[in-house]
Amino acid sequence: MGLRNVAAVAALALGLGTAALAQDDPVKVGFIYVGPVGDFGWSYQHDQGRLAVEATFGDAVETTFVESVPEGADAERVLRQMAQAGNDLIFTTSFGFMNPTLNVAKQFPDVKFEHATGYQRAENVSTYSSRFYEGRHVIGLIAGHMTESNIIGYIGAYPIPEVIRGINAAYLAAKSVNPEVEFRIVWANTWFDPALEADAAKTLIEQGADVLMQHTDSTAAMTIAEEEGIVAFGQASNMINFGPEAQLTAIIDEWTPYYIQRVQDVMDGTWESSDTWGGIGSGMVEFAEFSDKIPEDVQAEATAAIDAIVAGTLHPFTGPINKQDGSPWLAEGEVADDGTLLGMNFYVEGIEGVIPQ
Repeated sequence: MGLRNVAAVAALALGLGTAALAQDDPVKVGFIYVGPVGDFGWSYQHDQGRLAVEATFGDAVETTFVESVPEGADAERVLRQMAQAGNDLIFTTSFGFMNPTLNVAKQFPDVKFEHATGYQRAENVSTYSSRFYEGRHVIGLIAGHMTESNIIGYIGAYPIPEVIRGINAAYLAAKSVNPEVEFRIVWANTWFDPALEADAAKTLIEQGADVLMQHTDSTAAMTIAEEEGIVAFGQASNMINFGPEAQLTAIIDEWTPYYIQRVQDVMDGTWESSDTWGGIGSGMVEFAEFSDKIPEDVQAEATAAIDAIVAGTLHPFTGPINKQDGSPWLAEGEVADDGTLLGMNFYVEGIEGVIPQ
């Protein structure tokens, strides 16, 4: 957990009072993960939130999880079993779990569901996500300064708006400090496959990339960066142990306060379906310690960007910005609205390649 949220979580835990602990039966909370909890990335970070729920509520809760569940029909089967097992609240933590979540929620109207990174709600289904693109802006600034080859490699999972937003945000930031920068993108078509992710990293390095970014879940790219003597950014979790020399910083997804609050809402009987899209300011997006390899002036610039995003004076998607084909998207000073960002399906001008269909 990042330092920013330690005090908040502690205060929340102290404020639980006797109401939560007076439950005759524990509140049952289930989690479904697309990868293994040992991926040290996306699923690992969600599971850290689950463990924090246990630590906060003690015997008042009972949590379970199922890991490495493929998106699709198998996810629906697992979710149905979770609901039948008596879970009061179920967190479904991957974009591709959206339709299975909605389908099962219809069959179990008394069970509450929370779907990460989705966009469809129901009376008993909430959505929650992080503004990962804010973090991508910051690491894009750093990458633009740090690259010597002017080629930044990016490993994407699936061509969904969440991933495309991150690529565009990182590219625009890198380009703003280094007009010569190029992005090379490899689509892995998986969230978690260390062998495939390692191959993608090697391919990008062969193409001249000396900085790696990723929107996939394993530590494979960081390990390759360490072996090859280049630099990279951790994804979803602090990956410093896998690249002590390679990691410049990492975007950390901090789910703990949200998970604790939503469990508390169930206990209090105040849970309602809602949309939550938090960012750096809310503490949902945090950063690992900056590497000493980043020059002090670049660290200062990155820190200033973080502060400006929190203050609301900087938005990563502020015009003028054109789409990849050169058509205008945002005019001078215009800021992208959330609806457009949530459905983003295009590259910005300057990025080469085609988004897979």
